[in-house]
Amino acid sequence: MKKTIFYIAFILSCNFSFSQVGIGTDNPQKDLHVAGTNSTIRIESLNSTNEPVLNVAPKLAPVYVTGDGDLTLNPPGFTTGGGVGTNEPLNFLISIPNFVPNGPFGDGTVVANPVGVTTAVNQIVSVPFSSPQEALIEVRYAMTIDLSDQFLPAAAASTFSDVSARTVRCYFYIDLNSDGLDATELSKRYGLHGEAYTSYVQGSVGYAFIHGVGYGNIPAGNHSLVFYGETADGNNRDTYVGFGGSSDYLKIRIYN
Repeated sequence: MKKTIFYIAFILSCNFSFSQVGIGTDNPQKDLHVAGTNSTIRIESLNSTNEPVLNVAPKLAPVYVTGDGDLTLNPPGFTTGGGVGTNEPLNFLISIPNFVPNGPFGDGTVVANPVGVTTAVNQIVSVPFSSPQEALIEVRYAMTIDLSDQFLPAAAASTFSDVSARTVRCYFYIDLNSDGLDATELSKRYGLHGEAYTSYVQGSVGYAFIHGVGYGNIPAGNHSLVFYGETADGNNRDTYVGFGGSSDYLKIRIYN
């Protein structure tokens, strides 16, 4: 009987002693306690060799905890296929400086609004890009605009002196698959921005700026951003606007 009691007491004592594990400490406060101001934990199954897609050195990779308490690099919903939120993380920037051709006289692409016309619209430029998977795009653009009351493109612009207002707008469409804009794509304008200009004899010749930002969802594939310029004025006014004649930029961020 005495031996039996001794063995039971020894087993209970072992279970209690090993219920908490301490590394660098004799007094662990949790089930696993790693002590020391310079202490670290290494899990080789999560390193860049074993997880080359989600752990790309030298960048730090976030670690997630599953419902079972397991540590993983896989973000919520991660798979090798599917839609937005289920693919591997995607985030890259396409930067295109001077994306609008300057033209022969630095007037860019001209939208002409002569006498008898109150509103004019013209395509400025089409910019192709590609996405490896379904994603969200953020588009930011800025371009110069050159306004004149005489025909453009020309070696020199002419200032307005008719005490009249003009409006200038810029926006873009997303041509999915770069197969031409259909009715659905033409119904969605992105990055719309407008400016209004009034004038008198003291006006000066020079460039102004117009800019905008827009967001849209795209499938995987080759697509295009199609930029348009628009002007409006009075019925008996001459207005010529050159879009992108000098400095301009386009930034496309693709992410999920």
